[in-house]
Amino acid sequence: MGFSWCCLQDALLNTVYPLLPIAIVGVILWLIERKFHVFYILSHKVDTSSERHGGEIVGQVLKDHNVKFLFCLSGGHISPILVAAENQKIRVIDVRDEVAAVFAADAVARLSGNIGVATVTAGPGLTNTVTAVKNAQMAESPVLLMGGAAASILKGRGALQDIDQMSLFKPLCKFTATVTCVRDIAPTLRQAIKVAQSGTPGPVFVEFPIDVLYNYKLVMREVGVKQGGGFMQKIVNSYLQNYVNNIFSGAWESRDTTPLPVDIPMPSLEQVNTAAAILSKAKTPVIVIGSQTLLPPTPADQIRQSLEALGVPCYLGGMSRGLLGKNSDIQCRQKRGECLKEADTIILLGSVCDFRLSYGRSLNRKAKIIAVNRDKGQLWRNSDMFWKPTVAVQADAGTFIVELQKRLGKLHVDTEWVNKLKQRDAEKEVANRKKSEEETDKHLNPLKILQTLEEEASDNTLMVADGGDFVGTAAYILRPRGPLLWLDPGAFGTLGVGGGFALGAKLCRPDCDVVIIYGDGSLGYSVAEFDTFTRHKTPVVAVVGNDAGWTQISREQVPMFGSNVACGLEYSSYELVAKGYGGDGLKIDRSNQSEMREIFKKAFADSRNGKSILLNCLIGKTNFREGSISV
Repeated sequence: MGFSWCCLQDALLNTVYPLLPIAIVGVILWLIERKFHVFYILSHKVDTSSERHGGEIVGQVLKDHNVKFLFCLSGGHISPILVAAENQKIRVIDVRDEVAAVFAADAVARLSGNIGVATVTAGPGLTNTVTAVKNAQMAESPVLLMGGAAASILKGRGALQDIDQMSLFKPLCKFTATVTCVRDIAPTLRQAIKVAQSGTPGPVFVEFPIDVLYNYKLVMREVGVKQGGGFMQKIVNSYLQNYVNNIFSGAWESRDTTPLPVDIPMPSLEQVNTAAAILSKAKTPVIVIGSQTLLPPTPADQIRQSLEALGVPCYLGGMSRGLLGKNSDIQCRQKRGECLKEADTIILLGSVCDFRLSYGRSLNRKAKIIAVNRDKGQLWRNSDMFWKPTVAVQADAGTFIVELQKRLGKLHVDTEWVNKLKQRDAEKEVANRKKSEEETDKHLNPLKILQTLEEEASDNTLMVADGGDFVGTAAYILRPRGPLLWLDPGAFGTLGVGGGFALGAKLCRPDCDVVIIYGDGSLGYSVAEFDTFTRHKTPVVAVVGNDAGWTQISREQVPMFGSNVACGLEYSSYELVAKGYGGDGLKIDRSNQSEMREIFKKAFADSRNGKSILLNCLIGKTNFREGSISV
């Protein structure tokens, strides 16, 4: 055995040794090709006379993905993208702060069901978007952010606005990539958009070094190839020439720019049947619906029809507000906590057991819980502590409820249970209306203003929520009229979404009355977008609850610590700011409160005629929502 083994070793060595030089040469050639792409360049000619640039491919990909709007704040790094998009008849909308560009793209993604797209310049242009990208991640919005960058050859060498952008966006995005040659633009963007819309949707980031976007002649001139010189200069010139040739080699060969198929998790028949068996035995069921339910591919109207056919009482949150219309026999709005403690079966349809459901503590521990979510982490959030799903379905929530209703047909829910919940609603709303008639210590009652807005808003009103205390109150009073007629930041609770969200909403729904409900604190983040509304003819109405403070914080800070430090603002004349940006504005206070209804009517009329309006509503303090906290 030993002799045979030695012979085998000798045979292998005699076979391998002659191949080692070939292997070494092969590895060296592979490393050279990987670094310098010599063979690719030799086999794919560079068109040195072409005036085409990489931005044209970006524009073509966006057009073929049915992108209608491109949001931006201009910068030299991204000019080729902007010009190419314009040439493709994509509407380019420039804003006053990069964060608003991403917020606008987020709104378009939510309302259109398609990818929302923004592009900004390198360095500070991109860092300004970080909050909005994180918001899109937590709101599960498919947004493509394209950013400029220093030329690849200059990265890390002190180029203008050169930072490690990829490290910023990798934790925030489902997909990140740097495009280093023109031939990779189309495949990278196609993959990015596919990933953004697949599974649990979210933002993606593609970085474009500046030399990938401009034409060959300009790039060749800028890299600094010098004529003549000695041996070392010739080596440098050769390296630079190879660098540029690699960028443009095969650049204009035909490549697919159409969408890749999107992957969406679907419920199995077994999961639907198990859930149907549980729900069919329920006496006091309830469905808690989250934003994720309205994601494509299931149309909102089909989801609504399925819910109405089931007949189970529903609570709507986030983007699902308005799904069942202004008034519905099965929708409940008030005292959700009491209902969840009494329900024997709870369906969490795209809802998450985070702070919004007290980490699961809001749920009846004896209830059968059917949880449906595309994201595994969200599906099981806090299930190790406060709750346990009876059935956990990692799938599209909209498809699940449609299939569940098909399986069950009309569920005969105990009318006593439904009437009990609706009676609580009626009692709370009577109390709210009574509270709105109370006089505040100074200025106007915020509930009265919101009640008037609710009564004057048309059935075609799209509401954008951006604020703390005033918006928290609005959530109890305002009723979206239909599906996808309500926009709020989502789980991140971001202030400053108003201007960008409203811009995206008005572009997607030009026939809607778009209303931003602002607190005076949150208004400061995006009031400059009134300039954008004016320039791009996207008129909106802004209703500002001006209580001269960060009241959501103050209401807990003062009782706890006895100080209002850093919570005070002024009763500023924000209506004048809107006028300065080309809109119009009016202050509403006790001097004209009797005309409030007419002021709202005129504001909507002026908006429909092309003028953005800001109503600066001076409000006082009430004890409504007393005890609510901001953490």
